[in-house]
Amino acid sequence: MKLKRNGQFLKCMLIMLTLIYSDFSHNQELTDQVDECIRNRIENGGIPLSIIIGNEIIYTQAMLPLFYEQRAYRPARSDDRGPLTLVDDLIESIQQAHYEGLKPKDYHIEKITAIFSEIRQFQQSRKTVSFDRLVDLDLLCTDAFLVYSSHLLSGRVDPETFDPQWVPSRRGLNLVPFLEKTLEQKSIQKNLESLLPPQKGYQRLKSALAQYLQILENGGWPTVPDGPALKKGDTDNRIQMLCTRLNITNDLQNDPHNISQIYDKTIETAVKRFQKRHGLEETGELDAVTLVELNISIEKRIDQIKLNMERWKWLPQDLGKKHLLINIANFELDVVDNEKTIMTMHAVVGKPYRRTPVFSDRITYLVLNPYWNVPHNIAVQDLLPMIQKDDQYLNQRNIKVFRGWESDAVEFDPSTIDWSTLSSDQFPYRFRQEPGPLNALGQIKFMFPNKFNVYLHDTPSRELFAKTERTFSSGCIRIENPIELAVYFLQDRTDWTREKILMAIQKNSEQTISLPEPVPIHLLYWTAWVEENGSIQFRKDIYDRDPMLEEALNEMPVRSFLF
Repeated sequence: MKLKRNGQFLKCMLIMLTLIYSDFSHNQELTDQVDECIRNRIENGGIPLSIIIGNEIIYTQAMLPLFYEQRAYRPARSDDRGPLTLVDDLIESIQQAHYEGLKPKDYHIEKITAIFSEIRQFQQSRKTVSFDRLVDLDLLCTDAFLVYSSHLLSGRVDPETFDPQWVPSRRGLNLVPFLEKTLEQKSIQKNLESLLPPQKGYQRLKSALAQYLQILENGGWPTVPDGPALKKGDTDNRIQMLCTRLNITNDLQNDPHNISQIYDKTIETAVKRFQKRHGLEETGELDAVTLVELNISIEKRIDQIKLNMERWKWLPQDLGKKHLLINIANFELDVVDNEKTIMTMHAVVGKPYRRTPVFSDRITYLVLNPYWNVPHNIAVQDLLPMIQKDDQYLNQRNIKVFRGWESDAVEFDPSTIDWSTLSSDQFPYRFRQEPGPLNALGQIKFMFPNKFNVYLHDTPSRELFAKTERTFSSGCIRIENPIELAVYFLQDRTDWTREKILMAIQKNSEQTISLPEPVPIHLLYWTAWVEENGSIQFRKDIYDRDPMLEEALNEMPVRSFLF
């Protein structure tokens, strides 16, 4: 009897082992097939890689083949049992892309979701999952992760492809080992977030985007009807609508339904707050310019925020413990120390047809009482016509004339030159303005040698700093308080106190002073940003740079061998 029971037990064990081995063999066969199919797909894709899954293009022509080659073509998103939970994590992360100013559809989200759902349904009904679909899912997920990572790290577009005056300093990272590490750690969302710009300014703008998306979901804001300008004391039936509009963006703190039809002090203060946030003259009056800004749609403002989130991704990882930020669109210079703004001053930037470029560099020295060697284009386009009208123009401004740009170039007496015979095509002379009160560079210039030949400098035209819109230069940046900036730069040098700087300026002779250490400077172009106090700021697109970027962002992602 005992032998019989033992025989039945052994028989059952043999059946179970057979089933387990059969299932294992099937799963092992599936894994081998997926490996082989991935290898065949990539090898048949050619060089550069060309793979299309349905209507979805695989964009990472270099990184994707390298990733799979380094892992012997093992699938990254499935094992012997089918898709891993990492697919769920990736889908969830991509669905949040719009909060980073990006579009989920750019990362195969619909196709990935559809294939993943199809595979899950097959598994639930205990049907055999096609290894081809597992391969489709794996390739799409890998491509999506690599492209999305690249866009979070360095931005979706390269500004130099449509604006040669914009030189990015984008962050770099080898994304292939980064992906492998992410899979090992099973931490997709956390690792993707680590790629974002680390500065608080980006996080503040991201929060503003979420706030404005919520306003859109709630129905946006009303349009204030056209009508005559309004000021304190006026009565108008549009005031209720104006208050509702101002309340939605927190410019008016009071309940708009408790406001009367009189334009009172509370409304005037709210309008001033709105005007300040939009770079307008703070009159407190509802004038035509303010009305236009009020009635820009919520959708347009959201797009504006997204454009500037993209621009943040073009900046270096480290802006510098101490650095200068110049927002060209805001006509201001900020001195930042440990992410706190410690000095702010007005700036004058380039005219729309002589735009100030965008780039990052380092200020290495300053010059007291600088000469101004007039650039050739300014000499022939601006000065020559004035000289031809007034033969005393050069003498009155203490401008010397030389033939050629060599250091030993011969100086010419302006009265001996027939200026009427010269033109932009035939102009062999160089102008140099001497140091002094009329010098266009003022008393100080701050140098960060660059290919655009732009720098910061003082100016004798102090009245321009009182203007709201300050686009008057030929590309360089004129600053309001150059002495204070020089004192800040030289504060660690006992031989250059404020008093000694002023004494040196009084000598009226050019003197170069090296900074104790180079100071990073970032020339930026932000038409939307958030202040440290949480105030969301918008500015006029003075150089029409926003439409170019918006057009580029709306194009399909670029298939690139660099990926």
